[in-house]
Amino acid sequence: MQDFFAGLAVGVIILQTAIFAPTIFTTIEMAPAGKLLRALFPKFFRLLVVIGIATIISLIFSENRSVAQFILAGLTIVFPLVCAALVPITNKATDAGDKATFKRLHTISVVLTMIVLLANIALPLV
Repeated sequence: MQDFFAGLAVGVIILQTAIFAPTIFTTIEMAPAGKLLRALFPKFFRLLVVIGIATIISLIFSENRSVAQFILAGLTIVFPLVCAALVPITNKATDAGDKATFKRLHTISVVLTMIVLLANIALPLV
C-alpha cells in the first residue's frame, strides 16, 4: 500500500507543478492567477502531508518495510510542512515587491518539493 501512496504523491506533485501552475500562469492574467495559486499551494502542501502520514501508517502495518522507507515517507510530511510555513512569508515578499526574498523562498520551496518527489519515486525501490 505504501507504493500506492508514494505513486499518489508523485502524481500530485507532477500535476500541480508541471501542469496546473504553468497552465494557470499562461492562461489567466497575473492578478487572478496569483490569487488562485495562493489558494492552491497551501492545499497542495497539506495534501502531501496527508499522503505522507498515510504512507507512514501503511508502512507500520507492512511486512516489507525498511528504515529508509520511513525516512522517505517522513520527508513527505516534514518538507511540505516547511513549504506551507513559507507560503505566507513568500506572499508578503511578493506583495512588498521584494524580489530577492521571493526568489530565495520560492527556490527553497521548489527544492524541498523536488526532494519529496524524488523520495517518493525512490520509496518503492528501497
